[in-house]
Amino acid sequence: MSKIEQKLLDLPSNPGVYIMKSESGQILYIGKARNLTKRVHQYFGNNSNRTEKVLKLVSKVDDFDYIITNNEIEALVLENNLIKKHKPPYNILLKDDKNYPFIKINIKKDFPTIDVVRKLKSDGSKYFGPYMLGISTKEILDLIYSAFPVRRCSLDMNKVPKTHRPCLNYHIHQCLAPCANKVTKEDYDKIIRQIIDFLNGNDKSVAKIIENKMIDASDHEEYELALSYKKKLETVNKLIRKQVTSLPKELNIDIFSIASNGLNTVVSILFVRAGKLLGSDKQIINDSCLSEEIALSNFILSFYDQVKYIPDEIVTNISIEYSEELSTYLSEKKGSKVNYIVPIQGVRKQLVTMALNNANDYLEKSLSMQERKDNLTIGGLLQLQEFLRLKSIPNRMECYDISHIQGTDKVASMVVFINGEPCKSHYRKFKIKTVEGNNDFASLRETLYRRLTKFNDEDESFSSRPDLLVIDGGKGQLSSVKQIMDELNCNIEVISLAKREEEVFVPGKSTPYILPRNSYALKLLQRIRDEAHRFAITFHRNLRKKRQTTSSLLKIQGVGEKRIKLLFEKFSTLENIKNATENDLNLIKGIDQKTAKNIYTYFHPQN
Repeated sequence: MSKIEQKLLDLPSNPGVYIMKSESGQILYIGKARNLTKRVHQYFGNNSNRTEKVLKLVSKVDDFDYIITNNEIEALVLENNLIKKHKPPYNILLKDDKNYPFIKINIKKDFPTIDVVRKLKSDGSKYFGPYMLGISTKEILDLIYSAFPVRRCSLDMNKVPKTHRPCLNYHIHQCLAPCANKVTKEDYDKIIRQIIDFLNGNDKSVAKIIENKMIDASDHEEYELALSYKKKLETVNKLIRKQVTSLPKELNIDIFSIASNGLNTVVSILFVRAGKLLGSDKQIINDSCLSEEIALSNFILSFYDQVKYIPDEIVTNISIEYSEELSTYLSEKKGSKVNYIVPIQGVRKQLVTMALNNANDYLEKSLSMQERKDNLTIGGLLQLQEFLRLKSIPNRMECYDISHIQGTDKVASMVVFINGEPCKSHYRKFKIKTVEGNNDFASLRETLYRRLTKFNDEDESFSSRPDLLVIDGGKGQLSSVKQIMDELNCNIEVISLAKREEEVFVPGKSTPYILPRNSYALKLLQRIRDEAHRFAITFHRNLRKKRQTTSSLLKIQGVGEKRIKLLFEKFSTLENIKNATENDLNLIKGIDQKTAKNIYTYFHPQN
């Protein structure tokens, strides 16, 4: 009797989480179950009942563990947390860049601004969106600024001096100038409430304001201005046409439909906000679970864990597993009831059908693209493990490169690939601090020492342990890095990739591996190496440009390193500093009136 067969006999019937592992002990897949013994047996039962994705997973499973929970909700939460921690290659992993555009109004601030954001925070602000279906956030902001005289600047209203003069927007009646005390907080808040009312679906009030402005401009023979208002009126009408009939105006709904062909699976999402259809998206998912009901349930949980915005109602085309527990969990996160519906008729049924048609269309058109992506990512990782005889699949790969010009402005890049794809939120860069002159070996040693001593860091990129380190270079670079790793007693696999012949060097082997030129493994290594090179060169160029800019700014009387830092913290680029008014410069804490004048005069000698 095999190890797995023996463990199957001992499985309990409690709810819990199961963890599938490879021969090397690497976690391949994490799932939840109401009944552990029934669920796990399904993976190792009759082949005819399992999809190709499940068979591919099971072929790599050498062992499994399980954790018993008190109830199904605990299993739901534990599974989600473990997936985020271990990032198994056969689970749903949403991309970090899947952040949708929202409009934010921080009503807790005095004289709030209207901002576009892609990350939602629990800061008491009001969020509206996402806006994607033919109406962009830019168009919405244009409507707001055309109809309501609210500020567009980023001034800190608590630090504006009493002598501050309002900008041009005040003089053309597009801002009430709270910066110059031209409006009370109460009157400004009334306008903010009108904007919130508009974003909640009351389009008619904005349409009336813009129509009146269009007529007024025409009466005064300002025909270009009248034409611009006419175009904005057309945008309002587009918004009005997006109203979904038979839905309450205050209702926010997310609609999910799933389509699968046994190998590939697509989820299509529609966003209804304030009774209007404002957004849509489609995502290919790679969850090696046993059914579409489980896959969609897993996807929805991962989706709201990342997107944060939870609607009033979730609608799906099929009944999902753990629907009651998921509704309870999301209601607790939202702080109010989240309804879950599988419609059989009416407008909601029409919406899930629309989403399903989108999913089927995308599934058909993206099939070859997804197969190629799987080959380049998961396929490349599996080949890499096989060709280089690695202990485990290198799910998390980190690649390092050094960039400088004749030893000046030395920098290093750390690029991270997770499951064969770039994870840009985990990229990091280093300024070389201890190395003099042109010494790539010493620069690599410093970089790896600083990185490998940060496993207890709060930064997730540093605290996450890599499965494989990739060094851009040959045998010498690899030896330098291995020296540091031995000193730190760091047991992580490391290789180097030499550019000219694309030779792969591994510690303890005198001759390099030559991977097949058309192999997915080599393409994966080339991708991460080229990305590390690009990231290092970009950082080096920016650093050099900033140094040259700094030396230029130091010519200005009264400006030193500290004030240069203040300028860049406020304006970010030299171009913005050049375009700043003397008043803007004077508002920076730490820059007096005389220095502000010197800076302005330096860039505008004609004035």
